[in-house]
Amino acid sequence: MKQATMLVVILAVATFVSAQDKKAPAAQAAPAQAAPAQPPVGKRPPQAKTQAEFDAYKVAAANTDPAALEKAGDDFAAKFPDSELRVLLYRTAMHTYQTANKAENMMGMGRKVLKLDPDDPEALVGVAQVLAERTRESDLDKDQRLDEGTKLALHAVETTDTDITVPPGTPQDKIDEYKGFLRSTAYYVLGTIQYTREKYSDSEGYFRKSIDAFPSQPDPLAVLRLALSLDKQEKYPEALKFANQAVQMTESSQGSTLAGLSRNERDRLVQLTGGTPAKPASTPSPAPKN
Repeated sequence: MKQATMLVVILAVATFVSAQDKKAPAAQAAPAQAAPAQPPVGKRPPQAKTQAEFDAYKVAAANTDPAALEKAGDDFAAKFPDSELRVLLYRTAMHTYQTANKAENMMGMGRKVLKLDPDDPEALVGVAQVLAERTRESDLDKDQRLDEGTKLALHAVETTDTDITVPPGTPQDKIDEYKGFLRSTAYYVLGTIQYTREKYSDSEGYFRKSIDAFPSQPDPLAVLRLALSLDKQEKYPEALKFANQAVQMTESSQGSTLAGLSRNERDRLVQLTGGTPAKPASTPSPAPKN
């Protein structure tokens, strides 16, 4: 289940954010120029101090392999130790490792971002996600890892409004959507940590917040985890409602691990409650008889 979570949630983050980062060389990283005044949103985009710095950044950012991008970022940071653009390179490397599902490498890049900017919500969420999903019962430092993940995720909730970097001209609805996505992911991480700690009432609350923070595209994994949290508290009828929702949301990926887990939980709750599974959302209504 935890491995499936990494694939579902982290890839979603990478897809949303990398689209912004690909605009960074032109929109965020160029030497400062006069631009139409607009209300401040989040942090000022990083800027190059010299043309040489900007040219070196573009060369480094052109790497598409995550390991090559990481090395290029380190080389750039060594050459320009005060550059604001270091954050962009490490953040892009973090997302590239996310896409490749290399969680430990991604966490390493996230930590490099946080060393330069401890309030960066994307890195806070990314590192917290790995700590939540890759911590095992047998880990000697389990409690410390979960404590750190909790601290980082809570801080991400605090800094999402003030510390995202938005390319100039980004529509407000897209900014609001992305903030909602970050909050939703942070609450999901907090719910996962509380579920791991068997604090099911607390995990229920966080999974509800995760769904509410991004209602236009609720994460089916958060919905399933909410069902599981309710199940653990023996709130079976309500748990079945969310298990049915998770099954409906994963209908298009029947062979996936998440779809299978959703069906298993739904079937378990149907047996416990004597309830019925929801009809597939894609099933057409029968035609009226003449």
